[in-house]
Amino acid sequence: MDAVIIVGAGPVGLALALALARNEVPSTVLDEGTGVSPESPRTVVLGGDTAALLARLGYTRVVSDAARWDAFTVWRRRAEVLRLPLDAEPVLHLAQHRLQRGLRDAVAATPLIRLLPRHRVVELAQDRDGVSVRTESAGQETWWRGSHLVGCDGARSTVRRLLKVRFPGRTAVDRHAVATVRVDLPFPGEARLHREPPWRGDREASARPLPDGLWRLDWRLPPGRPQPTEPVDPHATWPGIVTGDTLLTRVTSALTGWCGELPPHQLLAAADHTYQQRLAARFRTGRSFLAGDAAHLHGALGMQNLADGLRDADNLAWRLALAWHLPPTGDRADRALLDGYEAERRGAVGARLRAVDQSMPLLRPLRGWAETRRSLFSGSFRKHAPLLADGQLGTGRFGGAPAYPAAPSGVAPRVPEQRGSGRGTALTEQLPATAPGVLVPDLPVVTADGTAETLRARLGGPFLLLLVAPGAAVWSAEHWLGAGLMPRLAELAAALPVPTEVLVTDTYPGAAPHTVLLVRPDGHLLGTTPGLHPETLHALTAPLTPKPGLEQQEAKG
Repeated sequence: MDAVIIVGAGPVGLALALALARNEVPSTVLDEGTGVSPESPRTVVLGGDTAALLARLGYTRVVSDAARWDAFTVWRRRAEVLRLPLDAEPVLHLAQHRLQRGLRDAVAATPLIRLLPRHRVVELAQDRDGVSVRTESAGQETWWRGSHLVGCDGARSTVRRLLKVRFPGRTAVDRHAVATVRVDLPFPGEARLHREPPWRGDREASARPLPDGLWRLDWRLPPGRPQPTEPVDPHATWPGIVTGDTLLTRVTSALTGWCGELPPHQLLAAADHTYQQRLAARFRTGRSFLAGDAAHLHGALGMQNLADGLRDADNLAWRLALAWHLPPTGDRADRALLDGYEAERRGAVGARLRAVDQSMPLLRPLRGWAETRRSLFSGSFRKHAPLLADGQLGTGRFGGAPAYPAAPSGVAPRVPEQRGSGRGTALTEQLPATAPGVLVPDLPVVTADGTAETLRARLGGPFLLLLVAPGAAVWSAEHWLGAGLMPRLAELAAALPVPTEVLVTDTYPGAAPHTVLLVRPDGHLLGTTPGLHPETLHALTAPLTPKPGLEQQEAKG
């Protein structure tokens, strides 16, 4: 079968290519850029699930390239309103260009990925068997053939335009000025959001540590787009909002306010961003898909659109790999499997956008009587401060790992009902760890050959059959690998219609001893059984593959 064509070599496109390669699926990555990742003030906050995803895809230095925050605090005027220690679940903060370079290094070491810079997509066509794409490069036109196409080509996606997919939403939901500064602040390791700081001119400022003594500083800008009232800085994205002088004033005012006096510092990079809220009308059209910024945009309140883009890649990769490796069938045979990507990911991002719309009136900075009036009717700023933390940390409704309880197999039309299943999209943190559709926690496991690993490190390949066996971590593997349920579990894994690996763990939250858990390649729980019940486990995986004779039935129809 032909390789999967990926348009766009940003972090989402590269992550998708690496995830497909992990499943022995080749890909061709077409990128309009030069292949260079220049330094910029853009950064990304990674939670435990997205950091683990990047590590298993081959970006092994993700932890060393990032700063790990010790705490997140919210201040108002001169008082600390909220302090959240971050020692339980790691929060990593790194420059986006470092992330992209790390993924490019991993791609360069992967023979199944062909990366082609300076290739601009100008035309695409689909048929029953695949997708054809025409590119222009150095005056030459080339046609490429692929089994599927994924547009990861950003907010101005060419693939989305060629597919004629609408991208409705709102512009200028939030505006920020951003700077990367080398400085020693008096709260090392702490990320701080400061509402109504005691210095003049700013309504909201934040400081977030990066590695090597660097900090990312943000200032929330007034809404609207004022006309230029002073000479325009040619490096400003929005003339009249952030000029060189006004940016330097913001930097010196914030550093002086936090340190008591202006400390020695070095301004390395600066930019200004407008955050939009947009959601593509469709994530799938035939054999073509959208992911990352091409499919959705959000960033207000510190939300991490890139983290959701990485979840797009993780969700789509195992579906494409399963469809790619299955024997050729009729068009409808794998439709439900691939449609599940749109149902899950569009639903999850849509829920985030609705959460922002509901919360913005409570969290937008106000002054004077307007702030007092809002406090009287909807509660104090202290009450709503945790929502600001959710946006900045990638937790809760603004960034937490989603769960898919309505159809944990990812195939809604034929999924068997399970106890505890809800409807639509939820958050993993809101559900028990054994609820169908949740993202499994990271914990120590032992593989069938006795190797000690972590659960999230084993994701991204085959499905996982996880047996809860107390004492597995204490006894040598040779004592139990051939005893109890293990031989029958290995036979069952080989008999399931999808590639499956057997793992053992000493304990799992909320699961009794000898519970068997079936986990999708992207880490979401398909279901559990008390002991070994082959019929139930077969029923859970049956919707993922075509039924026998389905293609013949469709041909007759």
